[in-house]
Amino acid sequence: MKYRPSRRVRRVAIATGVVLALAGMNGPALYGFASEQYHQYKINEPEYKAANGHWDVVDVPSAYRINTIHAALLHTGKVLLVAGSGNNAANFKAKSFRTVLWDPERNTFKNIPTPKDLFCSGHTQLPDGRLLVAGGTQRYEKLQGDVKKAGGLMIVYNEDPDAPRTFPAGTRFTGRHNGRTFASKDPVVVPRARKTKDPATGRVTVTHSEARVYVEALQDGPAHSTGSQDNYRIHGLTGADARNFYGIAQKLSFDKKDFQGIKDSFEFDPVAERYLPVDPMNEARWYPTLTTLKDGKVLAVSGLDEIGQVVPGKQEIYDPTTKKWHYLPARRFFPTYPALFLTDRGRVFYTGSNAGYGPDDVGRTPGIWDLTSNAFRPVPGMSDPDILETSMSVLLPPAQRQRYMVLGGGGVGEDPRSTDRTRIVDLHSPAPRFKDGPPLYAKARYPSSVILPDDTVLTTNGSGDYRGRSDSNVLKAELYDPAANRARQVADPLVGRNYHSGALLLPDGRVMTFGSDSLYADKDNTRPGVFQQQIDLYTPPYLFRKSRPELTDRGSRTVPLGGTATYRAAHASAIKKMRLIRPGSFTHVTNVEQRSVALDFTVTKGGDGVTVTLPKDPSLVPPGWYMLNAVDGQGTPSEAVWVKVPVAGGR
Repeated sequence: MKYRPSRRVRRVAIATGVVLALAGMNGPALYGFASEQYHQYKINEPEYKAANGHWDVVDVPSAYRINTIHAALLHTGKVLLVAGSGNNAANFKAKSFRTVLWDPERNTFKNIPTPKDLFCSGHTQLPDGRLLVAGGTQRYEKLQGDVKKAGGLMIVYNEDPDAPRTFPAGTRFTGRHNGRTFASKDPVVVPRARKTKDPATGRVTVTHSEARVYVEALQDGPAHSTGSQDNYRIHGLTGADARNFYGIAQKLSFDKKDFQGIKDSFEFDPVAERYLPVDPMNEARWYPTLTTLKDGKVLAVSGLDEIGQVVPGKQEIYDPTTKKWHYLPARRFFPTYPALFLTDRGRVFYTGSNAGYGPDDVGRTPGIWDLTSNAFRPVPGMSDPDILETSMSVLLPPAQRQRYMVLGGGGVGEDPRSTDRTRIVDLHSPAPRFKDGPPLYAKARYPSSVILPDDTVLTTNGSGDYRGRSDSNVLKAELYDPAANRARQVADPLVGRNYHSGALLLPDGRVMTFGSDSLYADKDNTRPGVFQQQIDLYTPPYLFRKSRPELTDRGSRTVPLGGTATYRAAHASAIKKMRLIRPGSFTHVTNVEQRSVALDFTVTKGGDGVTVTLPKDPSLVPPGWYMLNAVDGQGTPSEAVWVKVPVAGGR
């Protein structure tokens, strides 16, 4: 019988022939076009998709295209995309703050009124399904050379134990020795002084209180700067007030002025689809991390304060019942956006990952932090510890094993160095220590990692240099299997993504990627970068199989810790794993929300359903909404069913 090539072989041969013919014509442009056509043909083959997955571009109408800085999956299945001013000083000046709500299932969009500049805020899931958003931008940075007025930190003192005092924006301070006058840029509240009485002697001691505010000179120019500390009188005060209230400032100069944070906090209601104001934080925070604790309360850590300095170890707790914040007695300094994960026994694990601001020799050691005693147990073994900034951290699935992975990273600030190291630590080990895992696909800052229902981790993108400098974006992705400790590359992403990018798992098993804020648009670093507003969807290999499990909710969506729930499932005997996945909340290489919890389950009599049992430990399953997935023997997950886990002992 005469051999007849298959249709696929004929197509490959024709495409290859076209490429070779064009090469022979010495037509580089045509050759590039043909190569791209062949690449598109290859990545769209069914066999390729089944092995490597596939990327698609989301069709976003122009009215809803924003500089997405933050993204969070809500229990309605919709994704909250937050830009605030979007790292655009003109938007900030115009008070143009943006939030868009995207429905991935219907691909519909809705503009959401945004009350403050939530650019570089922190956010986390609350027990009732609302999203807590706290902090943001009060003032954009000014680089050295762009600063026109001398300014800096003024500490305002109060020695009156009977009266607090509010000083409005524009309050003037004049140095008693230098004679220079500065005005506050924002209102400041100075608490009353503290009065204590010695019970033995009856002696009363008054200890001054203080508050901080940013001040600027009234006129431009170097003549108005200062070079040393001075005591400042406050205009408009007389008598005892003039003695009790005063300011002290160090150098007020033309140094670079960092971003400044706000205290404002909001809950986003996924049902009403609007922001609701709650009590402000005690500290202004820009670049903070919010971590949900086992009782549903939220820990807020780090960030730049109202005068652009890293909050000096003052942590606070948000109570979603009272909608109020209070200081945590435990004090510890962290750089901005530290990766802080809730672990078993209610402790917090700091992986060492962070993003952005803070000294290079303080607060960067990984360790386990006890919030009650403030004890901090360092975890050694981190490779490339001095290039850990802008690394990604993940609680590897399933969460019960308490194994964490840190991927990539770069030098502090604008340091050009990066690493392809991955590091893994088992917190259940008697002596936890980081060990290197398989190398990442490239040296990369800003990689985005997402836990998938089949217990693998997708990691994508990043850049080899600071903010993609020198055309260093990485167009690669990989799937890591924690059980085998092995990674393999999959389909390449469609666009480069570095600073201000991220990724989220969706209820249907796909992954969305968003953002990227390259500093430059060319290899020679001569043209300013343009924010990447494109949203992409990655369909993993498991969704290119012929069939997948199905789950149907039979009743209540609320399942308590230690409780059970039954779901209909055709061919339930094929189900091999049940996973409870917390929806992600991603910004700045930080997503401490995501976790995948293994559930015990049994197949119901008759084989038409499964009954799952939740763990009893609230440190493993903090309260809130979760996605429940059934996974078959091939690793194919069902679409998610939403489950609400209430606060332990509550409803």
